[in-house]
Amino acid sequence: MLRCLAFMALTAALCGAQELGEYKVERAGSGFRFLEGPVWSKDGHVIFSDTSTGKIHRYTPTKGMELLRQDAGGPAGNALDERGRLITCEESRRRVVRTNSKGELDVLADKFEGKRLNAPNDVTIRKDGHIFFTDPAFGKDDDAKELPFYGVFHITPKGELSVVARWPKRPNGIALSPNGHVLYVTGSDERVVRAYDVDRQGAATNERILISGIQGVPGGIRTDEKGNLYIACKGVAIYSPEGKLLRNLEISENPSNLAFGDADLKTLYVTARTTLYRVRLDVKGSAQIE
Repeated sequence: MLRCLAFMALTAALCGAQELGEYKVERAGSGFRFLEGPVWSKDGHVIFSDTSTGKIHRYTPTKGMELLRQDAGGPAGNALDERGRLITCEESRRRVVRTNSKGELDVLADKFEGKRLNAPNDVTIRKDGHIFFTDPAFGKDDDAKELPFYGVFHITPKGELSVVARWPKRPNGIALSPNGHVLYVTGSDERVVRAYDVDRQGAATNERILISGIQGVPGGIRTDEKGNLYIACKGVAIYSPEGKLLRNLEISENPSNLAFGDADLKTLYVTARTTLYRVRLDVKGSAQIE
């Protein structure tokens, strides 16, 4: 049974919506080392990584916790493609992999311009199969990096890898707008969100800073059906599509990432260090794939 931790009053209107009432932050599971990368599956569960232990877990509201995969190479961000295959950023193995229904792995990206990737961190997929991921390097990974930049990358549906942007500072979370036309990337060092326009071929242009001065270190990012942005930082900061701060949801641990889930996509699942939290909202998440 989920244990209620706190009630959060969210009384600001989001993009002209009716006032929001009280919401409870619940603990779905705890006792982990460092959680990351939640993604909701249409099969009725949320998948997430415990990066430090190298494990990927699955939480089903009716069944609880299950171990999905171990020895997963320092897993971080996860996403699901249109066929339900799991795409995972393996930080310690410095690659992005895809797991098929038989549990077999395909390496989607591990090198660029003849050099190993730094430490892929977060990933998002557009409905038409275009994959975007970030490649920062934190801690000891920064000492071992071969690329002379921190990258935001694109993988086409045919498997072709290209660079969206070469950052001098480290990117982290990544997400798409509900229509898939705008790509959002959080910058952990600069404490910003950068936005890019994305065309039908997945090419990104018009880089710009959409949000600056974020409180805390921004990590994962997601969008709701209205285009609002939810950023894991000092709590969960909610911004309008224009970059205006609307509300901050307090979490007792610093969040690392987040994802909308449950059958109606109105539950926000939050990974925060040792614990997976969930918060019921009255707005649906953006349904790119999840």
